[in-house]
Amino acid sequence: MRAVVFDRPHHFRVMDVDDPRPRPEQVRLRTVATGICGTDRHLLAGGFMARFPLIPGHEIVAEVESLGECVAGLSIGDLVAVDNTVLCGHCAPCRRDQPLYCDHFFSLGVNGPGGFADLLVARAEKCFPLDGLEPMTAVLTEPLACAIHGADVLALRPGSDVLLFGAGPTGLLLAQLLVHGGAARVTVAAPSPHKLDVARHLGADETVRMDRSDPQASLRRLRALAPSGFDAVIEATGAPAVLAMCPEMTRTGGTVLVYGMAGADDTVPFSPYEIFSRELTIKGSFAQTHRFDRALLFLRTGRIRTDGIITDRFPLERFGDALSAVAGSTSVKAVVMG
Repeated sequence: MRAVVFDRPHHFRVMDVDDPRPRPEQVRLRTVATGICGTDRHLLAGGFMARFPLIPGHEIVAEVESLGECVAGLSIGDLVAVDNTVLCGHCAPCRRDQPLYCDHFFSLGVNGPGGFADLLVARAEKCFPLDGLEPMTAVLTEPLACAIHGADVLALRPGSDVLLFGAGPTGLLLAQLLVHGGAARVTVAAPSPHKLDVARHLGADETVRMDRSDPQASLRRLRALAPSGFDAVIEATGAPAVLAMCPEMTRTGGTVLVYGMAGADDTVPFSPYEIFSRELTIKGSFAQTHRFDRALLFLRTGRIRTDGIITDRFPLERFGDALSAVAGSTSVKAVVMG
């Protein structure tokens, strides 16, 4: 089969590799669509959980091609969204009901073979039938599941005034969750006018264009919207410089949510006295597990909309073009088609 292989930092090939074989509790899947994520760029650089060689791709929609001998509840030909997380269930974090921090955490496309390939294998219980949901909508199940985890961590109070930095795919999904989850107002700030247009289309109450050449002017516009600060400020870009601005934009007693993934060696200068004296809360949102059922329900009901998010589609052999597209200002989400 063909697969994208990250064989060392900053280098990949599209090449022929052996077809995977399912174990008794697994299914073999033929990939239909796999989303490009910012995490893929971190992995290609050798960051996060990268183990080379790696077949990346963790936002997966696929068709069941064959069944392991112990599999029930799925049929050949079923279209499924694949939960990429595999947890041991018996380590100390799992026993403490913290499965996201499983000592043996295994993630398809992150530290195990993923969806940028013709075929992959997955545990049967991690395959969620689409039941008529369009694949190009279902391909956003995994990023929406991550956004749901972020909303769970934030635990927003009804009537809150929320600022979200970043209008990438998960930022746009998270903004919608906040709109439906009790926020009185959601403001999205980002440098791309096109992405801000999408944010407005999907329900953001206010948008502010961040001018990279004059960030202070952009912050003044945000302060004019909320002179006393926002109840919750969410950093969804992964840029340390943006996170550094978040405490000053947060109301006394408010919360900063670190949602975007920065580099492992990045640091941000905070004033401990400001956190102490204004009783600010800083939370992190890492990934997702056990969120696929809720994500699929949101997508099936249309409560979370996806129109305008997927802007680019590429065949597997043009994986490099897909990576380049998501670095642009007009591309929101790129998908590699099987």
